Amino acid sequence: MIPTDRKLLYYQALIDKKSEYEGIFYVGVRTTGVFCRPTCPARKPKFENCEFFETAKEALLASFRPCQRCRPLSHPGHVSELVRKLVNAVEENPEHRWTEEDFRKLCVDASTARRQFKKRFGMTFVEYARARRMGTALKHIRAGGAVIEAQLSAGYESGSGFRDAFSRIMGAAPAHLGNQQILKASWLDTRLGPMIAIADEQALYLLEFIDRRGLEREIERLRRKTKSAVIPGSTPPIDSIEKELHDYFEGKLAEFKTPVKLLGSPFQKKVWDELRKIPPGQTISYGEIASAIGNPNGYRAVAQANGANQLAIVIPCHRVINLNGTLGGYGGGISRKQWLLEHEKNGRAEER
Repeated sequence: MIPTDRKLLYYQALIDKKSEYEGIFYVGVRTTGVFCRPTCPARKPKFENCEFFETAKEALLASFRPCQRCRPLSHPGHVSELVRKLVNAVEENPEHRWTEEDFRKLCVDASTARRQFKKRFGMTFVEYARARRMGTALKHIRAGGAVIEAQLSAGYESGSGFRDAFSRIMGAAPAHLGNQQILKASWLDTRLGPMIAIADEQALYLLEFIDRRGLEREIERLRRKTKSAVIPGSTPPIDSIEKELHDYFEGKLAEFKTPVKLLGSPFQKKVWDELRKIPPGQTISYGEIASAIGNPNGYRAVAQANGANQLAIVIPCHRVINLNGTLGGYGGGISRKQWLLEHEKNGRAEER
């Protein structure tokens, strides 16, 4: 999370249209639902209506859409026609899942689009489209609202458009749940970025960083396995994990007590149980876990089970490293993995 003093600095830079802050931050305006670059010529919002982000991707995942005046997804003074065409196409149908056929219809080379977006914005076009789609649905979760139509400010021209987008990701619009089993989802702000928590009244099913690659597929697998719909709201396990995460990031908590529901094969559950035995501040290799569960040659299977973990931080897959001491992969990103390990090793909250 961006500290308050830095937010105030960014806000003053926004008021003064300071060009030296281009690429340093983006501002989301709650009253309009758009995000802008620091030099946007539009009328300046009040501070309390601003959300600040260090990347465009963060703004998209928070449900803000690109401003049409300052075009924050273009380089200052240069608007790529390819970028403009693709961004406009996404805004015409934000919930659409892009395929190779879609690029052909626009006479756009998919690899070219991938390179341009990656080079300029640090994400591919498909990642941009996914972030826009995901952010729109997650805004409803973050707001905790009960009525889909209230989310028209997310950028949809009709309530049906948002219902479609929400249903594609979460399983069903709240008005059409019927007797279907319900899981509830909440947006949790943390020091390492926003997370989504999904739980029923008894246990936590999923805890992931919002920008984790493949999060949509994770949610889809979860709702299929549980035969549930996911709707905005809170439950006792979500309230519990929110408090525990706060204490964890403050360096006041070493062991999570929130009840969890593990959805996996017997082998995966064995691996996850072993992960929870790793003390904070310590690391272990995939091979060592394989040996501990009685399958010394199964380190690759252990790595796969580690990657299938849906309860970030609570089941500490970030404490597993390669045999040679390198960090290896992490669904939340290597920089977060390193931060978490250093945070636990130091035993106290460190400034980012």
